Amino acid sequence: MNGIIVIDKPAGPTSAEIVRHIKLRLGKRTRVGHLGTLDPFATGVLPVLVGEGTKLAPFLQAGTREYTGIIRLGSETDTLDGTGQIVQTTPVPSLEAVQLATVAREFTGVIDQTPPIFSAIKRQGVPLYKLARRGIQVEPPAPRRVTIERLELKAAGGDAIGFTIQCSSGVYVRALARDIGWALGTAAHLSELRRVRSGTFSSTDASPLLEIEAALDRGEAPPGLRDMRGALAALPEVLIDPLLEQRIRHGDSRALDHLSPEGADLFKVISRGEMVAVARRTSPLTAAIARVFVTEQ
Repeated sequence: MNGIIVIDKPAGPTSAEIVRHIKLRLGKRTRVGHLGTLDPFATGVLPVLVGEGTKLAPFLQAGTREYTGIIRLGSETDTLDGTGQIVQTTPVPSLEAVQLATVAREFTGVIDQTPPIFSAIKRQGVPLYKLARRGIQVEPPAPRRVTIERLELKAAGGDAIGFTIQCSSGVYVRALARDIGWALGTAAHLSELRRVRSGTFSSTDASPLLEIEAALDRGEAPPGLRDMRGALAALPEVLIDPLLEQRIRHGDSRALDHLSPEGADLFKVISRGEMVAVARRTSPLTAAIARVFVTEQ
């Protein structure tokens, strides 16, 4: 099986555990990976790459993410979410729509964000969350520049703020919840999080994990399975004949001479309805193979 299974992740399992569940059903020899980790408590769109589909990761990682969720005011936790230990409590201020709109604008655009200590960022080869869980004092990671395209905040009653965010990959929503709390003059942590879009994949494409596992157990193609060609629908296509196909499958980039679509950096190479390769334009007349795909046996 080659392609992308778009899973509606439930709360509880880690993204890595879901990959193991899929791999267990497809066999050890099948490559499986995911696009963009979701914390265990989070739900929503988790694209899982299968077989030759794992080669698409470099072309899919940079897409926009969209999330909805709840920020809880008045307390900050060590993990910056509801699973951690409370490390600080403060009074909750009254919230007005104008104030929330002002704070939302403050965090919209290109910003510098300090990631959480409980994160997969490594220090001397060890993820920071592992050090923190051992009780080792950990210095906060250096701030990173990220992009928030759109942020909406709305009072959700009592100590809660509902939010919708569109952002680049690399944004830590838990850290954003912390920073929004500081901007409002209080402590805060992320209480709920749901990813509704990851690049070209949305919640309408996703299927529940249990339904996907049941289909795989029956030996059937799972719901939510997307083919590789469709996953890169935004890239232009070049159609080639079987002779050029064989040259490209053997790594001969010269077979792409004079075929690059004008103005395109990346493009798909198609033969007999199958995606043979993704190529990168190197000059007006030449291109290089970025990834070549093996046919189904």
